[in-house]
Amino acid sequence: MTSKQRAYLKGLAMNLEPVFQIGKSSVTPENVDAITEVFNTHELVKIAVLKNCIDEPKEIANVMAERTRSQVVQVIGKKIVLYKPFKNNPKIVLPK
Repeated sequence: MTSKQRAYLKGLAMNLEPVFQIGKSSVTPENVDAITEVFNTHELVKIAVLKNCIDEPKEIANVMAERTRSQVVQVIGKKIVLYKPFKNNPKIVLPK
């Protein structure tokens, strides 16, 4: 992913509300399954990391991206944005 594409996705993510929260149990198989399900209907997902989580958001983002086969767009504070295009008919068209 180029920096221009990443900047475009960051712009789209600004208006998104977090659809999932990571709590004190951090990354669990249930969390991964739930986020994988969200990727069936959304290409861009924002995740909130709660204050009681002991892991760093950047670590969580990398693990989630690896396990859901998505890409980390950004990690700002306790917010994570992941991107996974639909296989057929992607809704988000990235700039070249």
